[in-house]
Amino acid sequence: MGVTEVNRAIDAVWRIESGRVIAALAALVRDVGWAEELAQDALVAALEEWPRDGVPANPGAWLTAVGKRRAIDGIRRRQVQDRKVAELGHGLGNETFTPDFDAAFEERIDDDLLRLIFTACHPVLTPQARAALTLRMLGGLKTEEIARAFLVPEATMAQRITRAKKTLADAKVPFEVPGVAERGERLASVLEVIYLIFNEGYAATAGDDWMRPALCEDALRLARVLQRLMPDEPEVHGLAALLEIQASRTQTRTDANGEPVLLMEQDRRRWDRLLIRRGLDALERARAGNGQAGPYTLQAEIAACHARAGTPGETDWTRIAASYAELARVAPSPVVELNRAVAVSFADGPAAGLEVARALVDEPALARYHLLPTVIGDLLAKLGRYDEAAAEFTRAAELTGNERERTLLRDRAADCARGVPPTR
Repeated sequence: MGVTEVNRAIDAVWRIESGRVIAALAALVRDVGWAEELAQDALVAALEEWPRDGVPANPGAWLTAVGKRRAIDGIRRRQVQDRKVAELGHGLGNETFTPDFDAAFEERIDDDLLRLIFTACHPVLTPQARAALTLRMLGGLKTEEIARAFLVPEATMAQRITRAKKTLADAKVPFEVPGVAERGERLASVLEVIYLIFNEGYAATAGDDWMRPALCEDALRLARVLQRLMPDEPEVHGLAALLEIQASRTQTRTDANGEPVLLMEQDRRRWDRLLIRRGLDALERARAGNGQAGPYTLQAEIAACHARAGTPGETDWTRIAASYAELARVAPSPVVELNRAVAVSFADGPAAGLEVARALVDEPALARYHLLPTVIGDLLAKLGRYDEAAAEFTRAAELTGNERERTLLRDRAADCARGVPPTR
């Protein structure tokens, strides 16, 4: 294997194993910032040694062992007590990568990884900081990749990540899985971060591209990891179900020119049936507890209604509207009500949907939310009220930060201004 091939292998290994390596090191040094630095040192060592010696059989264990050795060196340099050095360094001096070592590594790594997830997603951080830190530590992304994904300068993202680590250290956030009393709130924070990452990839809030599929893939991978780590949590499976089904449509959400293709116009034959099956299986696991469905499970059930419909005309809009009503009860928000307005319009007609949507125009949270005038414009156009629809589409275009979406909305406004239904 040549140097180029080895470097590609190292990149792939890092993307897959970095979270596990950082988690194992953080379990030892109890400082996620330092643990990441140690993991980066191990990565540099791999870049130096693997092209010469070859990729080890268990690269994750190799990186972890090197990181541990660097931790011991750091502790010695900081003149930490000999007892602590001995505790961390026990058995590492002559460590070899035997099957027994590998098995032990795999046995304990899941607990460490779960601790890292809960630490990176701690509520003491802002949602944006949680997302950045999660992608950095668990997704294996470089700072410049995260900055590009969220359309901010690399220096800004580097500052955000550095501040997040410092905040965790200053707040003395323990590296642990929360106890039963706070488990629900903390898990909600974890799920929110993964959902935020997926949504930013699925419908980019700014920039020239309608989607950023790499972010969707990172979020989906994190959701699957969490499923494996927390198999008894229904909402973990509910989130995974939602993301799997939503991701199944990725290839059909834009045309050959990168222009948006809306749900009802997509070629459903091109939806990824494997992802749909995975999503439906996860939804079944989420529902297995027979308790009240949480917000992610309810959203997954709505997505499943679309996935099961072979054509737009076969969609069970009555069931979708009922699911949105239940979602509004469990997790009330103006955005949920707006989505319910769309479902009601299909189930009971555009006038009924418009009534629900119009009730939201004074909601402060939606004052600059471009989808509110978009929905109202769509419903007005269906009712033949084209002048009013054109005004709504124009306002929506002014509010969105996504260039592709802005073009689409302006085209709709132009159609309505001519007194014809929108062609897109």
